Amino acid sequence: MVNPDAVLQLALDTRQHESRYRHRKTLQSPQGVEVLVDGKKRLGFSSNDYLGLANHSAVISAFQQAANQYGVGSGASHLVSGHSAEHQALEEELAAFTGRSRAILFSTGYMANVGVIRALMGQGDLVVQDRLNHASLLDGGFLCRAQFERYSHTDIDAVQALLAGNSGQRKLLATDGVFSMDGDLADLPALADIADQNNAWLMVDDAHGFGVLGKTGRGIAEHFTMDIDRLPILVGTLGKAFGTFGAFVAGSEALIESLIQFARTYIYTTALPPAVAAATRTALTLIDSESWRREKLLGLIAHFQQGAAARDIRLMASPTPIQPVLIGDDEKVIKVGEYLLDAGFWTGAIRPPTVPVGSARLRITLTAEHTKEQVNGLLDALEKALKTVGAT
Repeated sequence: MVNPDAVLQLALDTRQHESRYRHRKTLQSPQGVEVLVDGKKRLGFSSNDYLGLANHSAVISAFQQAANQYGVGSGASHLVSGHSAEHQALEEELAAFTGRSRAILFSTGYMANVGVIRALMGQGDLVVQDRLNHASLLDGGFLCRAQFERYSHTDIDAVQALLAGNSGQRKLLATDGVFSMDGDLADLPALADIADQNNAWLMVDDAHGFGVLGKTGRGIAEHFTMDIDRLPILVGTLGKAFGTFGAFVAGSEALIESLIQFARTYIYTTALPPAVAAATRTALTLIDSESWRREKLLGLIAHFQQGAAARDIRLMASPTPIQPVLIGDDEKVIKVGEYLLDAGFWTGAIRPPTVPVGSARLRITLTAEHTKEQVNGLLDALEKALKTVGAT
C-alpha cells in the first residue's frame, strides 16, 4: 500500500532541494512601514498596501462602528441573507468610482476572476490570456471548459493571431492591468482594438492599479482613458491600495446581473463582513480626497529608480510601486533576501512557480508611508547584499 505522506514528502523534499520551498513569516504588528516580524523590528518593503490605508485611523474607526452595528460575520451568502446595506452602498460607490453602470462584490480577487470566467465562458468558447497573468485568471481559463490559449507576455501580434484564427461562439481576452510580479502595464488600447476587431470581450484585472494609476486613482482604465465600451469587464481587489479586503467586478447592468445569476464563486460563498464593506467605503473616500498619497508615491518610485541607477542596481522596467530586482538564480535570491532581513529590511524573494524558471527576483514594493531616507537605507543595503552574494 502506498503511503500518502511519503508521496507528499517526496514532493516537499524536491521543492526544498530546488530552493523553492516557501516559509511563512509571522507579522506581529499592523501593516505599515515599521513592522514587527517574528519578534524583530523591520522596515517593510513587501506589502501591497500602496497608499498606507490598511492601518489608517479613519478606516479602522469605520470598521469598528460597523462591527458594533452589524456584528462580525455576514452570516450567509449575498443571495440568502448576507447582503447588507453596507454591501449595497459600497457596490453603488464602486460603480460610480469606476464610471460603470453597476458593480458586484466578491469575497476575494481569486473568486472574482474564476467566477467571471466560469460564468461567461464554456464549451465551444475561446479564452485568450497573457502567460504572466495572475494565477486566478489562469485558473479561471483552465476551469471554464472553453478552449484556453495563452500568449507570450505582451505579445500583441500573438493576441491577434489567436483571436482571428478561432471561431469560438464567445471570445474573451483577459489580462492583468498591472502585472503583479513585473510591475509593467498591459497595452490596453492595443488589446481593446484587437478585441473589437475580433468580436471579443476584454477583461482586465486591475488589482494593482486601482488607487495608484490615473490622475484620480481610478486605475489603468483612467490611465489609458478607457470607458465601458472599450473595457467592458473590470475587476479590482480591495486588499491592496484600498487597504481592506475583498474584490469587485464593475461593468454593465447585463454583466452584473449575469454574475449574480451564474457566478458560482459569488452564489455559493459567504458574503464579506459588513464591517469590511464599511471600512472600504471610508478608504474609497480617502483615495478621492487625499491625492497627496499618489503624488508622494510617484515621487518615491522615481527616487528609488534614480538611486538604483546610481548604485548600478538593475531593475526591471516598471512605472508602478512594484520594483523588481531580477536575480535569476533561486538560491541567490533567497540569500539576498536573508541578507536584507538581517539588515532590517523585509522584501519579497519571489521564485518559480510564481515567476518563470530563471527569473527569480526581489519584489520590492513602495508605499506612500515610506520616506526617502528609508528608501536610501534599503538601496544601500541592497547594493551590499548583491555584491556579498555575487548576484550583481
